[in-house]
Amino acid sequence: MLLQPIVATPAATNNGVITDQEAGALARTTVNLFKAWELSDAEACTLLGGLSARTWARWKDGNIGRIDRDLRMRMAHLMGIHKGLRYLFNEPARSYAWIRKPNTAFAGESALAMMLRGEMSDLSAMREWIDAERGAW
Repeated sequence: MLLQPIVATPAATNNGVITDQEAGALARTTVNLFKAWELSDAEACTLLGGLSARTWARWKDGNIGRIDRDLRMRMAHLMGIHKGLRYLFNEPARSYAWIRKPNTAFAGESALAMMLRGEMSDLSAMREWIDAERGAW
């Protein structure tokens, strides 16, 4: 018996770069998500890493400008959190309300309070926690 050579096909590489077009879509979606979460402008700006109130107001008016890498990653984490909550809760209203409810897993704090500490790592940790709760890896 002769062994046949294995033809290896390279795996598709996704370098994880969020394009300008994707960043614009993320920004528009983030505005809508924050409306559903009923966030104040100050809360929104904090979750977006200290975005200025003026820039946030422009976003809400549909005028999205240049978005840096940090902000792109913050919005990606927020969308991951939203997606995870939609998997956990059948009813969208429950997933939107959950972020404000006290949670024993967070020492009685709400998920929003945890995320409002303002660090990128807070968003990342919340996303990981929700993914673990829903059984994703």
